[in-house]
Amino acid sequence: MRAQAGAAALVVAILTGCQASEQAKQRTPESVASSRMSSPGSPEQTATPGGREPSAINSMPLALVVNATRPTADVRLADARRVVASGATRWSAIGQSGGQMRVLTTRDRRPDDVLRAVRSNANVLGLVPAGAVDPRVRVLTVGGRHPLQEPERYPLHTRSVDSVPEVTTIAAVGDIMLGRRVGDRHRAAPAAPLKPLAKRLAGAEITVGNFESTLSTAGSPTQGGDSFAASPRVIAGLRAAGFDLLSLANNHVGDYGDRALRQTLARFAKSEIDTVGAGRDLAQARRPVIMERDGVRVGFVAVDSIGESPAATRAKAGTNRLNMPPRTGPLDSAALRRITSDIRALDKQVDVVIVLTHWGTQYTHRPESSQRLAAQAFAEAGADLVIGGHPHWVQGWEMAGSAVVVHSLGNFVFDMDFQTKTREGIFLEIVLWGDTVRAVEPVPYVIDAAFAPRLIRGSRAERILGDVWQTSRGPFARTS
Repeated sequence: MRAQAGAAALVVAILTGCQASEQAKQRTPESVASSRMSSPGSPEQTATPGGREPSAINSMPLALVVNATRPTADVRLADARRVVASGATRWSAIGQSGGQMRVLTTRDRRPDDVLRAVRSNANVLGLVPAGAVDPRVRVLTVGGRHPLQEPERYPLHTRSVDSVPEVTTIAAVGDIMLGRRVGDRHRAAPAAPLKPLAKRLAGAEITVGNFESTLSTAGSPTQGGDSFAASPRVIAGLRAAGFDLLSLANNHVGDYGDRALRQTLARFAKSEIDTVGAGRDLAQARRPVIMERDGVRVGFVAVDSIGESPAATRAKAGTNRLNMPPRTGPLDSAALRRITSDIRALDKQVDVVIVLTHWGTQYTHRPESSQRLAAQAFAEAGADLVIGGHPHWVQGWEMAGSAVVVHSLGNFVFDMDFQTKTREGIFLEIVLWGDTVRAVEPVPYVIDAAFAPRLIRGSRAERILGDVWQTSRGPFARTS
C-alpha cells in the first residue's frame, strides 16, 4: 500500500501551478493518495476504497532536498520533472556538480527515512513533501521558485491531508560597522554599503543584524582606533535595506562612553528600527523584542559576552552581559540562569524564539566550547535558533536539541580588508511555516573594496561554505 501511495504522489507532483490543482480535482479518490506517511502501526492516510472521499486533500509542494553541506541551487523545471518521473543516477541530471547520485522518494520510504539518508550522505537527493522538511537539510529551488518561501508559485506539487500554514521569512546578517574608514569613504551616503543587497534583505518580512558601533561621538573614544561611531544618517539607509531589528549587544556600542551610548539608544528609539540587547539599565537591556507577522509571533533576545562595552546594571546603561571565555572570564552561571529564565518566559509568549549572541574568539572558524554550553542552555530554555557574531570569520553550525546554532556569520559591512577571511561571510534566509523553522539557508558574499557585501557564486562561494562546514557538527558536518 505504501508503494501505491508514493507512486500516486509522484504522478501528481509533475503537474504545475494551476494545472496541478485543476487536474487533481478530476482524479478519482482511488487514483490519488496522500504523500504523508503515518506513524508505525497506524493506518496509512490514503484514499479509501469504494469511492469514499478522504477527510481532506490539499496541495503540498514536493521538495527536492540535499545534504546541508551542499550549496543552495536552482534546478530547471524540465530536469526536475524527469527526476520525479523516473529518477536519475548522476548530479549532472539536475545541473549540479558531483558524480553518482542516489534518488530516494516516499514511494517505498517514510519522509523521515528519506531525510535521514539525505542528512547522512551528500550523494543522496530526496523527494519529500515540503511539510516534512526541516533545517537539517538543504532545499533546492525549481525553476527559480522556492517550495517553502513561495509554495503557491512553486511548480511541483503532491497531494496531502496537511495544508500549508502561514509562511514567514526572516533575513539575518552579521556585524554591521558603518564607522571608521567605512564612514570616511561614504560621507555623502553613509549607508551606501548596504545598497547592493538592500532589495534582497528588504524582501524578507523580518530583517535583523548586529549594529557594531554607536550613533554618537559625545565622549572620548574608549578603544582608540578601534572605536566605532556611525553617522545618525545611517538609520534611513538601514531602514531602506529592510532592517526591522538591530542587536546592540556587542563590544562597540559603548565605544564613546555613557552619554554616547544613551544618545545611540535614544536615536534608535525615535526611528522605526527596534533594538535589543542593550539599554539604559539592565531591565531594558534584558527586554526581548516580539515581532508579529500575519499572526506568527517571533521573539528575540540578544546577549554580549565580549566586554569593552559596559554591562548594564540596575542604574547603568550597557549590554545584556553573559560573561564567558575567551574575553570575559569563566562562564557566569548566574547570568546564564537569568538569560535562560528570560528565554523561557519569552517562549510562552511567541511561536519562535531567536537568540542573537556576540561571543567567541576572533579570526578562527572554530567555536569555543563555552559557546556550545551556552547554546545548549538556550535551546533547553526554548530557543529555536541561536545566531552568533564577533569572530569576524564564519564559524560552524550544529544542532542543540531541536535548535539550529550558527556560531558566527562573519562580517557583513566592515573595513577589515587586511585578511581574506574577514571579507567573507554569510547571511541567513530563514523560513517559518507557522510556529516551525523549516529552513535556515546560508547565502555567501564577499565584501568589496568599497566595504559593501556582494553576492558570490561558484568556487569562491563553495570555499566560504566549506569554511563553515569544516568546523560544523552533526548534519552540518561535511560527509564526503
